[in-house]
Amino acid sequence: MTPPPSGPTLLGVDVMWVATLLSGVAAFAVLFAIYTATTVRDPMVKRVKALNDRREQLKAGITASTSKRRAKLVQKSETTDKIRAFLSSLKVLQDEQVKTAQIKLLQAGIRRKEWAVAVIFGRLVLPILFGGIMGFLVYGTDTFADWTAFKRYGLVAGSLILGYKGPDLYLKNRITKRSDAIRKGLPDALDLLVICAEAGLTVDAAFARVSKELGKAYPELGEEFSLTAIELGFLTDRRQAFENLAMRIDLDAIRGVVTTMIQTEKYGTPLASALRVLSAEFRNERMMRAEEKAARLPAIMTVPLILFILPVLFIVILGPAACSINDALIAH
Repeated sequence: MTPPPSGPTLLGVDVMWVATLLSGVAAFAVLFAIYTATTVRDPMVKRVKALNDRREQLKAGITASTSKRRAKLVQKSETTDKIRAFLSSLKVLQDEQVKTAQIKLLQAGIRRKEWAVAVIFGRLVLPILFGGIMGFLVYGTDTFADWTAFKRYGLVAGSLILGYKGPDLYLKNRITKRSDAIRKGLPDALDLLVICAEAGLTVDAAFARVSKELGKAYPELGEEFSLTAIELGFLTDRRQAFENLAMRIDLDAIRGVVTTMIQTEKYGTPLASALRVLSAEFRNERMMRAEEKAARLPAIMTVPLILFILPVLFIVILGPAACSINDALIAH
């Protein structure tokens, strides 16, 4: 029997097989794009719910008695209580550590403070879990038998360190992304605050109006301003509301805005002029960051240019000539 005729090949690879594979990948990409387009969720629904919960908590804290206030504000969680009891029995749960974890959760946009116990529990359990699994794979099986002793030890030690630092790295990544998103919208928010202040609105009304206007473009900043407006309306000490804003956002620019707001509340200085100066400074800072990125672009593009663009350019230019020379040599 004669073998079936093979399709055209390019560099020893069947062209039809590659085309079939690429067609399957393209079909999967189209289906995934359709799925993502049809299952879009409105992020404002969850944020509005969180703000309403905060408003109800503040109402309960003002109107209820001491015992009822505590029962209203403290949300019971059996899992959190069990984790807290377990950590307390091991003498590894410290109040300062819990407060630090709660602040990081707030800066990451996570409003549930009881998850701070889960973060501390993850630092305790994940090293044992990852390190135990990796230690069993390295020393209990032949999976890494061809590795040297130093490499196997480094793999197990790296798993232990990754398990311990995993929750902190996750929170730090979320804090960084959220802070960058807030930094982008801060100059526009200050401009809107200046307009609201010059129009005669109060500070809490100005924050509420700015949060409503920026809710779609900068949802993180809009959420924080809306929460600040709620706290300004319910807390007895208005300075505490501004300090809570600075605590929830890990940005020096926000701390400067908070300091300005506190000074205007205390000394009665003009709010619009101070915010206008801050807005101009933040815009200049944003422009300098953009110019810095533009200046670094040629150096960053050098490696991709050499590795990916120039080889393709040489193939496109020299490929037809090489094919012509090959055909001429074969003909002779």
